[in-house]
Amino acid sequence: MRAVIMHGPGDVRVEDVPEPSLVEPTDAVIRITASCICGSDLWPYRGIEKQKRPTRMGHEYIGIVEQIGADVRDIRVGDFVVGSFMASDGVCEICRAGYQSRCIHVVGMGSIGTQAEYARIPWADGTLVRVDGTPTDAQTRSLLAASDVLGTGWFAAVAAEAGPGKVVAVVGDGAVGLLGILAARELGAERIIAMSRHADRQALARSFGATDIVEERGDAGVARIKELTGGYGAHSTIEAVGTQESMEQAIRATRAGGHVGVVGVSHGVTLDGSELFYSGVHLHGGPAPVRRFLPDLIDLIMSDRIDPGAVFDLTLSFDDAAEGYPAMDERRATKVLLEF
Repeated sequence: MRAVIMHGPGDVRVEDVPEPSLVEPTDAVIRITASCICGSDLWPYRGIEKQKRPTRMGHEYIGIVEQIGADVRDIRVGDFVVGSFMASDGVCEICRAGYQSRCIHVVGMGSIGTQAEYARIPWADGTLVRVDGTPTDAQTRSLLAASDVLGTGWFAAVAAEAGPGKVVAVVGDGAVGLLGILAARELGAERIIAMSRHADRQALARSFGATDIVEERGDAGVARIKELTGGYGAHSTIEAVGTQESMEQAIRATRAGGHVGVVGVSHGVTLDGSELFYSGVHLHGGPAPVRRFLPDLIDLIMSDRIDPGAVFDLTLSFDDAAEGYPAMDERRATKVLLEF
């Protein structure tokens, strides 16, 4: 089968690799019908996240179940499924508490690689969700978004306690930040401030529910959010980047007693203990427990109440996957969909 392999910074290839097989009785093997490139895939592409060897890429996926292990009970061969980017057993205490991405038996799907024709899915019953009916093309794109960026943006908004009467600020205008805006809207936020400097992403942010756009960054961006909120700052802030600047901006833009939902994969971020102490804000986040939200998100998508698939602004044939990495790195695309 074909799979995307990153050999080093800027070096992405589509190569032949062995097809996966069942390893554990709780596994499934799926034929992937669509995958995509994530902003987090750009960290190794840029050389910021080091690799020791050529690495299979991808952790987002939808597809058809081809094989199931002897202990799989809820998923059947032939099911069309969406899965979380973190595989979880679904039954441990952490999973039952709603934090499946930190399951004691968690398997990151990035370690398997889903930019491929087939993939083994550990803990199939705890990871995959069947989709009933036949999705339209638009619904299919949105279901793929649910595998990570929609679920991650949703968790960010929940962690930030977005809701009625709340002003929400969103730091980051990539796919996760944009879908955090959509989630905040669906959760009933009164006002949503998108921090973005790119006209195409600003337009998408407004279509998802942003009421204000702030182009300034750093101290100037914080000052602008304070100005828009009567000097208080946002009630709820989504941090969807993972850099020192974005984290500081998120904390400083949040009013005392407010909440920051942190979902940007942290790279080189350190927090000043004194500043955090006196900020009076709540911090919550980490790898999103997408599996917690998948059933409800699938329902919203299949009933056409949300269209998160709009974040895919470039679709490539799987054989051209290597072209998608520079397109996202150079901001010529917000998110790239790979189809077979």
